[in-house]
Amino acid sequence: MSADTMRRNLQRFLLLVATCVVTAPAFAQRGAMTVPRNLDQLTDRAADILRGTVVSARVEKHPELTNLDTIVVTLRVQETLKGQSSGTFTFRQYIWDIRDRRDAAGYRKGQQYLLLMNAPSRHGLTSPAGMELGRFRLSRDATGREVAVNGRGNVLLMSGLSSELAKSGVVLSPSSMGLVSKHQKGAIAADELAGLIRELVQEGR
Repeated sequence: MSADTMRRNLQRFLLLVATCVVTAPAFAQRGAMTVPRNLDQLTDRAADILRGTVVSARVEKHPELTNLDTIVVTLRVQETLKGQSSGTFTFRQYIWDIRDRRDAAGYRKGQQYLLLMNAPSRHGLTSPAGMELGRFRLSRDATGREVAVNGRGNVLLMSGLSSELAKSGVVLSPSSMGLVSKHQKGAIAADELAGLIRELVQEGR
């Protein structure tokens, strides 16, 4: 093997390693192994938290890392719970699962979400905190109430939260404390979830 060939192979290897490093915080929605995190941890990790409606979602190559497939999602912001987003909010997320490429990772125009978003990497890639844990689809239940459900069915969302808040001396409103203590899994009223997040943000969680 010539020196030029070895050098080219080394360059390809280093590029692959670099790609893996920069995309590690922003894996695709499907197939990603995520560490269980409760709402307090997700809220603390997120740089931006917002409720909004999907305006567009398109799959395209990353403009710099052209070997990466990404999805670019734009939402019309209805409420900002953390961060400075207003008007519209656009993010780019790395996707690797072919199903995410086919259906834009599940984002569709007109859908409503409550998103807890990580800060973008230096390459402009981001994702919901905890992946599917920080992406709440908003919909109406049988009674017409707007509810929020994440990709894990809200399982363990409140796990350990009561004890963490007690140790920190954080006092929530009675309604938020009731949600924390009673909820185990399943849909949560969107306004109640947003209210709890808002309190956690105000407490610096």
